[in-house]
Amino acid sequence: MTDNVARAVEKIEQAGAGPALARMHRGIEKESLRINPDGSLSKVAHPSALGSPLTHPNITTDYSEALLEFITPVCNSVPDVLQSLYSIHQFVLQNIGQEHLWVASMPCILGGEEAIPIARYGNSNIGRMKHIYRRGLAHRYGRTMQSIAGIHFNLSLDDEFWQQWHRFNDPTASLTDFKSNSYFGMLRNFYRVLWAVLYLYGASPAVCKSFVDGREHPLEPFGHGTFFLPYATSLRMGDMGYQSDAQSTIQIELDDINGYCESLLKATKTVYPKYQEIGIKTDDDYRQLNANLLQIENEYYAPVRPKRVARSGEKPTSALQQRGVEYIEVRSIDLDPFLPVGIDESGIQFLELLLIGCLFDASPPLRNKEMTHLRAVRDQVVLNGRSPNTTILTDQGEQTVADAGNNLLLRLTPLAELLDSCGETGYRRSLTQQQEKFEAPELTPSARILETMRDTDASFFQFAMDQSLAHQQFFKNRPLTPQENRRFVDEAQISIQCQQALEAADTSPFDQFLEQYFSN
Repeated sequence: MTDNVARAVEKIEQAGAGPALARMHRGIEKESLRINPDGSLSKVAHPSALGSPLTHPNITTDYSEALLEFITPVCNSVPDVLQSLYSIHQFVLQNIGQEHLWVASMPCILGGEEAIPIARYGNSNIGRMKHIYRRGLAHRYGRTMQSIAGIHFNLSLDDEFWQQWHRFNDPTASLTDFKSNSYFGMLRNFYRVLWAVLYLYGASPAVCKSFVDGREHPLEPFGHGTFFLPYATSLRMGDMGYQSDAQSTIQIELDDINGYCESLLKATKTVYPKYQEIGIKTDDDYRQLNANLLQIENEYYAPVRPKRVARSGEKPTSALQQRGVEYIEVRSIDLDPFLPVGIDESGIQFLELLLIGCLFDASPPLRNKEMTHLRAVRDQVVLNGRSPNTTILTDQGEQTVADAGNNLLLRLTPLAELLDSCGETGYRRSLTQQQEKFEAPELTPSARILETMRDTDASFFQFAMDQSLAHQQFFKNRPLTPQENRRFVDEAQISIQCQQALEAADTSPFDQFLEQYFSN
């Protein structure tokens, strides 16, 4: 980041646009595995008390039947989005019997590939498609990788701010195009500062032995049943996590919305020989949706994505091309096992600062050479980010992670002060807390996890299990009010009725439905 951020803040202050900027809209999607009292993965189907995972707006499943996903509504304040996430946790924990929620991003006692149940969504065509897509993921990447959990943070800026910012900068372009181009600039710059997110939010420095059984890896043993690296931050975001040799060959354009959509669509239409070997069908039983590099657009694993809420049956790229970027989705946040819902107010506020800072900074095109360099920086921070000897190449030259972090925070300071003066407070305080982590790496979640494991002589499994039980008790002591509980119960029942209505309304054969979906 350069002084562009400070200049943008000055421009906003002079125009009185600070309050409009402060009216951000945010949402959180948070994944958690259901586990049995002994810590093993639950094999039980998605509890009916939670509603239909196909149609419930707040409680669904990700890859596995056991991998719950909690989705907050779009909220206009940080306390509201956190309270929404807390309420969903309270309801879920009241309705999963003796099971617990695993608080770590990296899974543990999975019981082998075939013991991980793939999520099911009923008998409607769209429900079948979602299940078959996940079958394809199992054949392509393995079920173990798909059981990793994380937090996705979504941010959009208020329409009033966009109208004002549009007038300041490029009134000749349409507002829709201006917003989309601006969001893509934010996205490109986020790739450039991703290392800071991995350092500050990384909470997966260790994994269970069962997670790496049969795989080559650079990890070291940590007592019984655990592997780690002494200075690792987020193994989830490295080669141990969401990585794919096939996807590494995909070059997604990030210059603008048309290039992005065209390159993504190309990957969904390019046959990949190894996936061809898997086969699409065995008799009438689907193994995957197709043999292309990506079965569908959402299969592309990216740390940050441009998004637009799609209509029923609409592809994500169609929604983007027709109506522009609506929000940015950050997908690189580990679950913090020390926090009841995996993230806190300070963590959310810093993500907002970072994203808006990325919007206000100059954002030249991301070419292959720079992207290769950024991947190397990411891998450095993933594996050795807390080492005092680790340096990264920034726009100011080779720097230690601490120096680079402090320079980044310094440039965000005017923005934090503006937001504190125009809306919710706490942004300046959040910067201070992040600065403490850069100056004292032992304060990062990844370091605290390893320190706790050493102090208690615990394996990664035992540490995460202890935290899971502690959070279970935390929510047990804070039950929902009768009114809140009734709202969730009603929502669950409505979602089941919606799924039944979808199934009753389906008239076309599944093969025809699939052909029509991909031809649109």
